[in-house]
Amino acid sequence: MKKASKGAGSGQPVYPQRMKPALNTKKGAARSKPARGKKKPAPSARRKTKPPARGWAAPLLNWGGTVVLWGLLIGVVITGYFAYTLPDISGIGVIEKRPSMVLQTADGIRFSTYGDLYGDMLPIDKIPDNIKQAVLATEDSHFYDHFGVNPVSLIRAALRNYQAGRVVQGGSTITQQLAKNLFLTPERTMGRKIRETLLAFWLETEYTKDEILALYLNRMYFGSGTYGIDAAARKYFSHPATKLTTAEAAMLAGLLKAPTYYAPTLSLERAQNRASVVVGRMVEEEYLTPAEAKAIRAKPATLVNVGGDFRNVRYYADWVVSEVQTYIGRTDRDLVVTTTLDLNMQGNAERALEARLKSESKKMAVDQGAFVAMSPDGAVRAMVGGRSYSESVYNRATVARRQPGSAFKTIVYLAGFEQGLSPDDVFTDGPIDIDGWTPQNYAKKYDGDMSLREAYARSINTVAVKVTEAVGRDKVADMATNLGLTGSFPLHPSISLGTNEVSLLEMTAADAVIANGGTAVLPYGVLDIREKDGTLLYKRQTSGQGRIISAATVNKMQDIMSVTIQWGTGKAANPGFAAAGKTGTTQDYRDAWFIGFTPDIVAGVWFGNDDGSATNRVTGSNLPALTWKDFITHSDKTHAVAFAPIQDESATANLWDKIVRAFSAKTSSGTSSDSLNTPEKKDSFEYPNTERERP
Repeated sequence: MKKASKGAGSGQPVYPQRMKPALNTKKGAARSKPARGKKKPAPSARRKTKPPARGWAAPLLNWGGTVVLWGLLIGVVITGYFAYTLPDISGIGVIEKRPSMVLQTADGIRFSTYGDLYGDMLPIDKIPDNIKQAVLATEDSHFYDHFGVNPVSLIRAALRNYQAGRVVQGGSTITQQLAKNLFLTPERTMGRKIRETLLAFWLETEYTKDEILALYLNRMYFGSGTYGIDAAARKYFSHPATKLTTAEAAMLAGLLKAPTYYAPTLSLERAQNRASVVVGRMVEEEYLTPAEAKAIRAKPATLVNVGGDFRNVRYYADWVVSEVQTYIGRTDRDLVVTTTLDLNMQGNAERALEARLKSESKKMAVDQGAFVAMSPDGAVRAMVGGRSYSESVYNRATVARRQPGSAFKTIVYLAGFEQGLSPDDVFTDGPIDIDGWTPQNYAKKYDGDMSLREAYARSINTVAVKVTEAVGRDKVADMATNLGLTGSFPLHPSISLGTNEVSLLEMTAADAVIANGGTAVLPYGVLDIREKDGTLLYKRQTSGQGRIISAATVNKMQDIMSVTIQWGTGKAANPGFAAAGKTGTTQDYRDAWFIGFTPDIVAGVWFGNDDGSATNRVTGSNLPALTWKDFITHSDKTHAVAFAPIQDESATANLWDKIVRAFSAKTSSGTSSDSLNTPEKKDSFEYPNTERERP
């Protein structure tokens, strides 16, 4: 083996190659061993040559560049996909909405809306500064500084949401919110967020900041079916957006976070508290001074015409909408409907009903009530279909059908008087048996002979049955149908005690026939229907059904119904001026009614439970009568002292004819007026004016 030698000029030793032992090719031959005495090479002599040292920067740059390149490629693909699948953005100026319906009172006060309601589309220079400042302070204080997306806001929102474990804050800019509301759905997905960002960039390149802000304020949802600040201002404050106060602007800006939750029609207090937060942000952004903020908080915005006093007006509104569809059918046009609603009466009805339920509900085991008030001609002025519309939209005034109990005796006595009976006729209150059916009085006793006036006022069951049997059950059923009560009326003896089911609206309308002198009543709530531009589609005309009860019968009914309030079962309803009515209570105290009228107003009240369970002795004489009195004393301002007797039209016509004939005889014969058969003196007699309309 040669000794190691240095490479020429290399400065490095050249290590000898390790000798491999010779192999014996013969089978079974042993391997040769190295000769003894030979030393193994030193360890250093066996080491291989090390590669030159390399730094960390190069691999990092190599792999990092690869990742960035692939990331960019993937990002481009994803962006291209979402850009390709963006919705059509060419119709940004086109509003796709459901047809709207605005309900208003006869004097033009709006109280309910349906569909998507838009107001005037205002240019940025017509939008008040206070609403612009309130929205910017609350929704996007850096709106004029970013390019559609605010990374700082996104990071801050992500951190707060992570800390809370749920979504508590959004980082979207006004531009992003506009993009989402105009073109996208509210779903919370990464895909929607990417599309929202792309659309925000597009909006920022196509429109100026002022134009984007104007679009936002004119198109965003503000609760209660209103879109845009002008519709919201008219809905909540009954004036256009150009007249918004700062307090009102703060309330509207506060709605944008959660329009339904913060809607002042649902909870005015919650809306005011949210507005206070907005005012605080306006101070932070230096739009308001602390003194100005204090003054606004001391006198927050309140609703005009549709406030907390009318939280259940939607029952009436829903009923009117069904009327509108009956008159003109379904339409895709925006409508303005003028109704018969009286907001003062509506407030009185809601307060009267809730006051009794609040104080007596638990003690008397009664959960629900309903109320209807109308003019004697059938124009519905107020309606409460239940204790809370937000909890139950079921209208107990129009849809629910319950047994009227003794309130149905009004129908029985009407039939009796039409057949010739009189309030002074005497019937015997005593045991009665009709084919095994033995009705009893509420007091479980009998008082013998009494007039029909007393029997009605005291709500004596046996006498009502005897009246029915005297005139015929078919006559009672026919009277119910003529008065507008729907449903079947089986000719069982119990028909006289109100075992058939009716609605509160129908029973109240039946009493309106007595209040107006005997003319048929069809309850209505619509006066006219117009398109938004004023085109008239429908205008109410008189029903034209005419008289269905004679004047004599009306006078008899007003007689006995008046004494019912004066000293009978309805005395708790006595308002201290001319009024008439009837109580009603069903078996086991399941339903309690009071229906009555003054010369100007007819109203009906019902108390009970939705499941038909028994109350704790609620009768028509207590809660319904007291509620009726509370309402009528605040709503009827005329306070007539008595009902005017109703004149029979045929009798009036006959008298008129007699006067005309007498006058004709005088002029033809030349006799003096002293010869006329009249109690008036000559100098006080007035000749009839033939041009005057007959009474």
